Amino acid sequence: MRLDGVLFFPVTPFCPDGALAEPILACHVAQGVAAGAGGVFAACGTGEFNALDLEEYTRVVSTAVDATAGRVPVLAGAGGPLPTARALARAAASEGADGLLVMPPYLVTGPASGLVRYVREVAAAGDLPVIIYQRGTARFTPAAVAELAADVPNVVGFKDGLGDFDLLQRIILTVRRTNPEFTFFNGLPTAELTVPAYRGVGVLLYSSAVFAFAPEIALAFHKAVTAGDEVMVQRLLTGFYLPLVELRDLVPGYAVSLVKAGVRVRGLEVGGVRAPLCDPGEEHVRVLERLIGVGLEIANG
Repeated sequence: MRLDGVLFFPVTPFCPDGALAEPILACHVAQGVAAGAGGVFAACGTGEFNALDLEEYTRVVSTAVDATAGRVPVLAGAGGPLPTARALARAAASEGADGLLVMPPYLVTGPASGLVRYVREVAAAGDLPVIIYQRGTARFTPAAVAELAADVPNVVGFKDGLGDFDLLQRIILTVRRTNPEFTFFNGLPTAELTVPAYRGVGVLLYSSAVFAFAPEIALAFHKAVTAGDEVMVQRLLTGFYLPLVELRDLVPGYAVSLVKAGVRVRGLEVGGVRAPLCDPGEEHVRVLERLIGVGLEIANG
């Protein structure tokens, strides 16, 4: 499994009564793949992984796999309590996912050896290619990542959501001594803002929350950054991504709920977010709508 281009993290749509809206999810995923996504990450952070039960999760993964139809890899989130993570990994494998993004074991903070054990057990449950997500309570040491990369054949990548570049550089150098093909990518919220910094340590892949609601902007940024078009990169960072991040930081959870609002603004009725997240108010939605217009103008200019 090789990932390339812009990585798409779809939202999980809900009906007005709160039920999972599978036809809308299928449309959302199909549109993203048609727009040029390099991979689909279903039921992950942007997809409100934390708010889905096992049956809903299984349906989300199945719908994403069907809608993608083999055109790009589909990875599913698996994390939280260990028994839950193992069950999710098995469900993702049974529904045809191509890999797993191993999310943090929420609330519990363990040592590196405990995180290694956690990843080993989740990886064994699904027997799928695994990407580790370093974020929150899951903070890995270079030795821990190197151990997993060397000893667990299906651990193939590492997504960084901390932004600690000293730690990340040491992890990269340690792992690549023995595994030069191991994949690293930037998993910070609104990752485009930090793409130039991550590229400086050799991390070229990144997840794009913006792609879920404005693939034109996300793809224009990716084209510019890979082509070395610094003028366009700076125009998009200054005119769109920076004010988007400033809006995102106003309310906890906006890294997800703003994305979902953006999908609604662009015409797909995906519903609201589940607790403990909150949907943005009308004023913030208007700001988001205006930012999308600015971003599209820059991308098309």
